[in-house]
Amino acid sequence: MVNREDTAGTALLLAAAPVGKGRLIDAVGMLPALAAVPPGALTGTPAATLVELADPLDPQAVLTRLRAAVATPGPLWLCVAGQLHLDHRQRLPHLALARTSPSTLRYTALPWHWIAGELKLRQPGTTTVVLDLVADDPTWRQLATDRGLLALCHGVRVYGRVVPPPGRRALASPDYLKACAGIWRSGARPHLAELHEQALAQVGPADRALLFATDFAPAPGTPGVPAARQEPGRQEPGGPDRDGDPLPSILAAAGAGRHGEAAAAAAAWEQHAHLTYGSASPQAIHWLEVRADLARLARDPAASCRLWMVAAEARLARRQTLDDPEVEGAVDRAHHQWEQLRDARTARTLAPALIALRRRVPGRQRQALQVLQRRLERWHDSTEGVMR
Repeated sequence: MVNREDTAGTALLLAAAPVGKGRLIDAVGMLPALAAVPPGALTGTPAATLVELADPLDPQAVLTRLRAAVATPGPLWLCVAGQLHLDHRQRLPHLALARTSPSTLRYTALPWHWIAGELKLRQPGTTTVVLDLVADDPTWRQLATDRGLLALCHGVRVYGRVVPPPGRRALASPDYLKACAGIWRSGARPHLAELHEQALAQVGPADRALLFATDFAPAPGTPGVPAARQEPGRQEPGGPDRDGDPLPSILAAAGAGRHGEAAAAAAAWEQHAHLTYGSASPQAIHWLEVRADLARLARDPAASCRLWMVAAEARLARRQTLDDPEVEGAVDRAHHQWEQLRDARTARTLAPALIALRRRVPGRQRQALQVLQRRLERWHDSTEGVMR
């Protein structure tokens, strides 16, 4: 794990889109604006190294540059402008590169999970990702039901937007990133949450954009962190109660239908556990499982299934046994949430990881793996793409 501290940082600007009629966005249009910003303004350090990748051709070459940036000490700021597509086999998002076409996507585009995998090597709290992306029609429809497709690892701060494809013969523009650059060039250095709001205000209505605004700030109530301003008589959803436990108020917020607030509070406490006790600590896994259950309460079975699978893998990584009730419980809950899915594409995307877990952790329910595989076969046989 890269965990060294340094006064210098690294900013990697990745702007990519296919050459020709497959291009949906003028991705490289953001580079002149950001290149005019002092790199240290991006990373929040006195000095920084700036690396630009403009319309790269080869995903392996991009991966090499990303690995080099990940290995550097100090804060890392990754800016990505481009367009997203799903591969036809696994339905996973890819960032299109200059030579990408629909028939060559799996070989000429950068899989999103490559980015997520590399960033896992960074110490939590040292990495910021800023996005300005456009998705083609299939990817946009998939993201509308499962925004977890673009999830990165814990401890990464993510801000930005994904927009649907532009109209015919139109080209989207990375206006969000251009607005950020304009604010920085003015000499202002707002916190990223404020920068995000200011940039969105400049680019216009965001009713058809998928927005990301995930910080790695310490959890509410953390010693040394000022308490958030509260309305009189209202407890902050993530704040601890009189016994010092924040969970009751988080569940109360979810019960009142404030699912976004509850999820954000749980994520903040999970991040606090990561930074305080370690990424593989029981405290961090506890809050991961809280988030999984909150996704269930919010009726988001895809997110809940993903989180329960991550929790099961985390417990196995701690060398808990395959028949440990906590491991079995996590896999059982992931399986149950998968069965609640009604969209065939999402079910097929999640199935391979769940089947692999079921083979390792059969659980107490007889023939659970066979039941899962039979249901998956029914998904494949479904002509409507919806399970009744």
